[in-house]
Amino acid sequence: MEFDNSFDVPLAPPDAWTVLMDIRRIAPCMPGAALTEIIDPQNFRGKIAVRLGPVALAFAGKVAFENVDEANHSAKVKAQGSDDKGRGAANATATFRIEPSGGGSRVLIHTDLMLSGAVAQYGRGVGMIQATAAQIIGQFAANLRKQLEQQPAGTADASNQGDPAAPLPEAAKPIGGISLGAKVLWQQVTGRSGDKS
Repeated sequence: MEFDNSFDVPLAPPDAWTVLMDIRRIAPCMPGAALTEIIDPQNFRGKIAVRLGPVALAFAGKVAFENVDEANHSAKVKAQGSDDKGRGAANATATFRIEPSGGGSRVLIHTDLMLSGAVAQYGRGVGMIQATAAQIIGQFAANLRKQLEQQPAGTADASNQGDPAAPLPEAAKPIGGISLGAKVLWQQVTGRSGDKS
């Protein structure tokens, strides 16, 4: 299935590009996600937890940047992951580009997602997946804006950038806000409150 999402960043396109290509910086902004390994500047391993309706899923896998075009601020991201309980897998290809918008930038994302195994049944409603994706992207954008307010672009610690062997910063590990974000997502997707587990 294919769907489109977008979000705004209060930075000019070149600065927005620099931030969005810094995986160490943006991984903690993604609800339910944790960066676990930097293989090289274009290849990473990570985990993400999502909920489709009443079903909680946790995927572990690889993410790779391809077709990186710095001049036009666009790239393709391929992600492959398997559910940790053996219920299936997800493969996604997302193409994103950054365009000027007002005083900042708009990030446009086109995603082609394929689910297999039992998870394909959980996510058989295209509308549910699109709504879940929209909520995740919205929360990501909100978290990114908060981060930018606290630490403007260009002030990030560059001491470990580009060094795959460097230990991951504490910020790249799961944070307490993720569980809150997942709970909010659960409430918005299902229309009811309750524990997300």
